Amino acid sequence: MFVPRSRHLLCLSLCLPLAPAMACGPTFPMRLLDDRPQTLAQLPEGSFKFEISRLGQPIVGLMPVANNGFSVDYSLPESYSVQERNWAELQGLDQAQQTLVGQLRKLNDAREAEQQGAGLPPEIKLYTAGAVAFSAGDHELAAEYFRKVLALPAEQRALRSTWAAYSLGRALSFISEQANELDDQGRRDMRQSARQAFAQTRQLSIDAFSDPLSLGVASLGEEARILKDQNDWSQAIDLYAVQNQLGSEVGYSSLKQVVGELSGLPDAQLLEQLKQPSVARLLTASLISHQGWSFGERPESEVKLIKLLSQGTAGSFDNADRLAALNYQNGDFATTRQLLEHAGDGGLAWWLRAKMALRDGDKVAAAAAYAKASAAFPRDESWGFRGDYDGNYEDLKPGCRVEGESALLALDRGDYLQAFELLYRSGDIYWHDAATVAERVLTLDELKQFIDTQVPAPAPTPKQPDAYYESLPIAAQIRELLGRRLLREGRYEEGWGYFDSPERQAIAKAYGENRRRAESAWLPTRRAEAYYQAGKLARASGMEILGYEMGPDYHSLWGSYSLEIPPVQAGPFISADEVQRQQATTAEPDVRYHYRYVAGELGNRAADFLPHTSQAYAAVLCKAARWTRGSDAEIEYYRRYVENGPFVEWAGNFGMNCQEPDFGSANKRYLTQWLDGSRSALMQHKLAAAGGAGVLLAGAYLLWRRRRTA
Repeated sequence: MFVPRSRHLLCLSLCLPLAPAMACGPTFPMRLLDDRPQTLAQLPEGSFKFEISRLGQPIVGLMPVANNGFSVDYSLPESYSVQERNWAELQGLDQAQQTLVGQLRKLNDAREAEQQGAGLPPEIKLYTAGAVAFSAGDHELAAEYFRKVLALPAEQRALRSTWAAYSLGRALSFISEQANELDDQGRRDMRQSARQAFAQTRQLSIDAFSDPLSLGVASLGEEARILKDQNDWSQAIDLYAVQNQLGSEVGYSSLKQVVGELSGLPDAQLLEQLKQPSVARLLTASLISHQGWSFGERPESEVKLIKLLSQGTAGSFDNADRLAALNYQNGDFATTRQLLEHAGDGGLAWWLRAKMALRDGDKVAAAAAYAKASAAFPRDESWGFRGDYDGNYEDLKPGCRVEGESALLALDRGDYLQAFELLYRSGDIYWHDAATVAERVLTLDELKQFIDTQVPAPAPTPKQPDAYYESLPIAAQIRELLGRRLLREGRYEEGWGYFDSPERQAIAKAYGENRRRAESAWLPTRRAEAYYQAGKLARASGMEILGYEMGPDYHSLWGSYSLEIPPVQAGPFISADEVQRQQATTAEPDVRYHYRYVAGELGNRAADFLPHTSQAYAAVLCKAARWTRGSDAEIEYYRRYVENGPFVEWAGNFGMNCQEPDFGSANKRYLTQWLDGSRSALMQHKLAAAGGAGVLLAGAYLLWRRRRTA
């Protein structure tokens, strides 16, 4: 087989999309098989969002933030929050009331707003007057109006109860910060009253009073701010954490801000705060998820913080697995080992024990620890997306990652089918690794038996007319991978049924029928035509019916990109047997879009069964050259035509503008070619033929004379 010439590859590369190394180029899923020792040694960074979801105690009955149906109008000058507030204030009011409330909101005098709003329901009138006072900066008057709303009978304040309690808390909080006449005790009392108002907000929301702005959730952040200002970091963190759990982006961003503020405390103060479990957990969550730094060495400040965490939590091991992970990431394996003795039976603890066992060279203990980690991690636990140094991404689900690392050990011990199954169970996450094992490591029969017994055919995926790329369920992908491998290895009758759509099944079936007909047809032209038709299908639909899922064709990337993956070599966690299996399944030829060369060779075989003087001979070689443009194969097919083929008018642009082969005329050329050849041979040797005839006549005459004489 032939490989592309370098100059043609250079030209081709200029037409391809930007390489993945470019800053604005594509990124690809991370592969566990790329660097197996590194994969097994590394503990991926955690997720800050996931880690803080483990903080705080949920509040029973308090509903999370939900979409209230509001849509922002970007043509208006007001901010999103102001527009949403104005929209929410109009809910539950008739048209006249809505108009009046809008007019009152423009006033600066709360008393006047109360007078002009006399016709409104009491709760709307009083709350709107309080809101006017709040906007004017008169927080004491605003608090007075909000208390009046809350003093109404419950049935008369269904719309504004949560609003009044929340706004009362904010008003009292402002008073505690700004009132000069208050002494320290007065400020503490005022802050306590504000906290009570925020707690009341949450209870009113739980009691189903109107809360379209999720003020019950917002009150958690307001109260947490008061606590933080009073140096009560632990309770503040707990409230922010609950706010985050309930879907508030403010809760998430507030916790990130708290991390920065805590990190800036003097060591003595920080060490004192680290005695609080919530503080230690938050900072551990930040460090384990690499918040504040990217790839490379940790800043010295964070190294110091890790040491402080270890000192501050001495004797308390409720967060030991996270602290062990933090020390493992930091390269302190002695401390990791100590903490793991108290880390319990969670998934993270067993994951770390597996890695420590591998450091000790105990693969059996590591495999057992991986199995326990896999069982301990919830299948739906997700740490979100992460990237590596090369810009590849990983949808990190620790249960799947643990199984993926277990697969590396299974490959190392020769349990190839288990390795594939562990990777396959990750779905799309480690599909590239699963596909590599499926088409390069497993034997064809091993793969086929697994799919036949465990991967039933899903319903065909409807075509999306506007979709640029096809997206199939993972079961359909692995079945098509098997179908392509069966066709590549000549098992045509078995292969076509594994393709997803009826259209693709028909193409695969036709390809197989042509390949079989090419080997069994009686007439040479029929065989030639079958080879040619198979070549056409291989060139037009080769990626779909013959392409490798990974290298060299990258069906998994729709053929648009390729990855730089070095040839597999025996080494740590790569056995010689696996290398031999991978070498045995290497593409032939091992070049990108290898099916184009398969198509070209099929066209070349078609020429073997055609008269050299026929148009079909020239046409199939022309097509073969076209299918392999830019390669040495193109030159070889052209050379074969020049040396043996007939003159055709379109040969001047050979490999570009090719006629369809006329196999019917080629049949007639067999007889005419034989006669022409015989006649030509006689003309070239007519003297020798005449001399031979004379000798025969002379011999016959002498024989006749002898018999007469006798």
